[in-house]
Amino acid sequence: MAIATLLPATTAFIQRAPRMLIGAEWVEAADGQTMPLRNPATGEQLCVVPRATVDDVDRAVLAARQAFDDSPWSRTRPRERQNLLWKLADLMQRDAELLAQLECLNNGKSAAVAQVMDVQLAIDFLRYMAGWATKIEGSSVEVSVPLMPDQQFHSFIRREAVGVVGAIVAWNFPLLLASWKLGPALATGCTVVLKPADETPLTALKLAELVQEAGYPDGVFNVVTGTGITAGAALTHNPRVDKLTFTGSTAVGKEIGKIAMDSMTRVTLELGGKSPTIVMADADLGSAAAGAASAIFFNQGQVCCAGSRLYVQRKHFDKVVADIAGIANAMKLGSGLDASVDMGPLISARQQERVWRYIEMGRESGATIACGGEQFGPGYFVKPTVIVDVDQQHSLVQEEIFGPVLVAIPFDDEADALRMANDSPYGLGASIWSNDLAAVHRMIPRIKSGSVWVNCHSALDPALPFGGYKMSGVGREMGYAAIEHYTELKSVLIKL
Repeated sequence: MAIATLLPATTAFIQRAPRMLIGAEWVEAADGQTMPLRNPATGEQLCVVPRATVDDVDRAVLAARQAFDDSPWSRTRPRERQNLLWKLADLMQRDAELLAQLECLNNGKSAAVAQVMDVQLAIDFLRYMAGWATKIEGSSVEVSVPLMPDQQFHSFIRREAVGVVGAIVAWNFPLLLASWKLGPALATGCTVVLKPADETPLTALKLAELVQEAGYPDGVFNVVTGTGITAGAALTHNPRVDKLTFTGSTAVGKEIGKIAMDSMTRVTLELGGKSPTIVMADADLGSAAAGAASAIFFNQGQVCCAGSRLYVQRKHFDKVVADIAGIANAMKLGSGLDASVDMGPLISARQQERVWRYIEMGRESGATIACGGEQFGPGYFVKPTVIVDVDQQHSLVQEEIFGPVLVAIPFDDEADALRMANDSPYGLGASIWSNDLAAVHRMIPRIKSGSVWVNCHSALDPALPFGGYKMSGVGREMGYAAIEHYTELKSVLIKL
């Protein structure tokens, strides 16, 4: 096993004193409490970080409020915001290997994949958002004002930064998701308090160091580490927060949405998914099988838009399932520091147990385990699993598992495939594997999901908005849509 050597900077970062960034200061929690982080590949303690209190969150929000209202940041021009984002992206590029190693140790994913995927996508996204900083526009409007027919007016519409942003992100792509929040916030002139996931705060803390090094004013970016039940809840309830943006489970997102509506806090929610992968009869079956395997097994299946439901036209069902099972059985599991490994561990013992319960539920109901269906340690490993002979209404099909578990079901015709694909409370993503463009274009508008990929799955680009229908959320990440979600519109009418 060729385990990568940790950079000295990686080791030093893990061994540093537990601190989080509030305003200009790296501080402990107000009561001195910490919480342990574990290496998912071994189950061993990696380090400790502060367990933020309600008072810590209040101080962070106040720092962000003051930075937005009173600091030089509030007067920063678009070109300066653009250049600062470019500098931050350059610093991330410089430290890409360090960020990837931290992500690997803290999350379990492959360090090599994290560097070319997670870290690079985050860098590319910040550079994309930097370009929007100088292109945020209003418009002038010719108005009628019929109640004042004898008067002349000048009218225009401004787009202004929404204000203080409370950002809460999930543990599956810690750095990338933080960047999705930070990029549009900084491009538009907002300030941010970031609460990373309980399990994976390390790259958020390193990102805070880089924000300081880039030259952002104090208080523009704050990071509070701690539990969702304390720090996350405090951020959600804080009246000084103008916008909440959350990526995580649908259950938690619904609660955040309800709280936000009580105070009319602006909100973006990117939530769960149970995305269908549809393989039509005319598809390139080899490519479809490889694509379907990647759609579910990438990042250990811990992807909100993972292709966790596979629908294959009946005459090719057995072949496609057998090909995917062959891919799964050949995958090497182990530490993400080993570049030869195909799949790392799940995030935690709790997630391992959750995924295992679903597999056992399938066995108990009479489903067939085509491959996998095993767990092992040390660490939190579950073998890539394919399950067949499952009814469409089974929990395995209807509920988000968030692990390397694929449920495969045959279909008879296009209408049958669409019916089952849409038979879900979620609507985040979907993929169609076909070379029949007429069929593809018939199907795309009938699939109820925020993204539809054709002959690929989970292919993301900074210019394409990402988000979901139904229980998969409200609002969009990425693209110009993100700029809209971090700004308010102000109508101005001047009587001449």
